[in-house]
Amino acid sequence: MAELVQAGLILGVIILLGLVGRNYVVAGAAGVLLVLRLLNGEGLFPWLEDNALKIGIGIITMAILLPFASGQIGWQVLLQNMVSPVGLLAFATGIFVAYLGGRGVGFLTVNPQVMAGLMVGTIVGVAFFRGVPVGPLIAAGIMALVIGLVNQ
Repeated sequence: MAELVQAGLILGVIILLGLVGRNYVVAGAAGVLLVLRLLNGEGLFPWLEDNALKIGIGIITMAILLPFASGQIGWQVLLQNMVSPVGLLAFATGIFVAYLGGRGVGFLTVNPQVMAGLMVGTIVGVAFFRGVPVGPLIAAGIMALVIGLVNQ
């Protein structure tokens, strides 16, 4: 019972942070998890832990690919962009961020205890700095990179 109360309080605080920061996605996600918890839907949690991140990344990837699918960006625009300075910088940045995200997934697998700090930081960043909650993977990748450099 104490575990349920603790989870409810934490999720309640996250809902409040999301509402105060006008980030209704965070508030809604925490609200869904709170309702699942209160309705004894914890049986879904292992499935969500295994699949929610993959599904979310898949949805984000679809959103990113929509201009290609809709025909807004074709070969000509793509090639023109890739030879411009901004396009080349975007290309390099995309590679670097994808690399960081990959390192972040690996780092979180080995060091799951850092997730609490990353999540609280992400929630604050989303709620108060108009961020987007893709931060934990990139943040974990940056942590892995920094820790790797420090340990050399």
